[in-house]
Amino acid sequence: MIDIKHLSKSYHLKPVLDNVNLSVGRGSIMGLLGPNGAGKTTLISILTGVIGKDSGEVSVGGLDLDRELGRIQSMCSYVPQTLAFYPRLSARENLEYFGSLWGLRGRKLKERMTFSIDVGSMGAFVEKRVDTLSGGMKRRLNLAIGLLNEPEILYLDEPTVGVDTQSRNYILKTIVQLNRERKTTIVYTSHYMDEIEQVSDEIAVIDEGRIVLHDTKEAILAHADAVLIRVGEMGNPAVTALSSHPGIGVEKGMVHIKRDQRFEENMAAVFTVFHEHGIGVDDIVFGRRTLEELFLKLTNVRLRDEE
Repeated sequence: MIDIKHLSKSYHLKPVLDNVNLSVGRGSIMGLLGPNGAGKTTLISILTGVIGKDSGEVSVGGLDLDRELGRIQSMCSYVPQTLAFYPRLSARENLEYFGSLWGLRGRKLKERMTFSIDVGSMGAFVEKRVDTLSGGMKRRLNLAIGLLNEPEILYLDEPTVGVDTQSRNYILKTIVQLNRERKTTIVYTSHYMDEIEQVSDEIAVIDEGRIVLHDTKEAILAHADAVLIRVGEMGNPAVTALSSHPGIGVEKGMVHIKRDQRFEENMAAVFTVFHEHGIGVDDIVFGRRTLEELFLKLTNVRLRDEE
C-alpha cells in the first residue's frame, strides 16, 4: 500500500531522513517506533503531503506522491498527537465542521458522523462542549474526526497519550477492529511498546533518520530473543559473508544470531568473519526477550530530549 524508496529529507543541511526504504502492506497495521528526533513525524508529514521531500520515490496505493498528491490525500487521514478540534464547540459541532471540510453534505455527512460517533462510543457526550470532556473522551473525538472521510490509510500519532486505562483499551480495540473489519491500512506511532505489540502486524524501528529494523511482529520478537552484537564499521564483504548464513541477520551496526539449532555454529562463523575482516566488537547482549529492551539496544539508551 505504501512503498518508499531512497527517501531523504534535511533541515538546514542536517539529515532528518537518510535513504529510507520501507513498505507497508495493504490492510496491515505498521507499528513505527523511534526515539525523539528519529524522523517519525517527518516521515508521516511527507507521506501526507504536509511537507516535501528532498529526494527519493514514494507511492501510496499505486499513486505517485509527486504527481498525484491530491488523490493520495483524499484516501488518507492523520490523527495527530495534539488534540485537533475546537474546544468551545460541542463534539457534534466539531464533527459537522470537519466533515464539511471533506466536502460532506446532507445524508452523506449524517451517515459518516453516525459512523464516527458509534466507533468512538460518543453517543453519551456528543452534545457536550469539548472543553468539558475528559482526556479519554477528547482522544476518542480526535480519532472519530479522523474517520469522517472513510480513509483507506489511517496515520495515528500517539493516539492514547494522557488517557485512562479503560479509554486506552477501547481505542486499541477500535484500531484493531477498523483494520480487521474495514481493511484499513494503519501506520501507528507510539512510545508504548506494549501497544505496538498488541496491535501491530509488522514493526519498523527508525533512528537518526534510518530504518534500523523492519519485519513482521513475530520475526521482530524472535530478534528480541537473539544474541545481539554491536560492532564497529563493517564493509560489504563482511556483511555478505555474514548474511549468507541462515539465522544470522545484519542491520546498521548490529549483528543478531537467532537461537536455533544452528546457534553454536553461527556464533563461531560470526567471530571468524570478525577476525578475518578486522571488525571490533563494541557490545554483546544475550537473550533480550522484550520489544522494549530490543528497542533500547537498537537505538542506544541515551536521552533524546535535547536533540
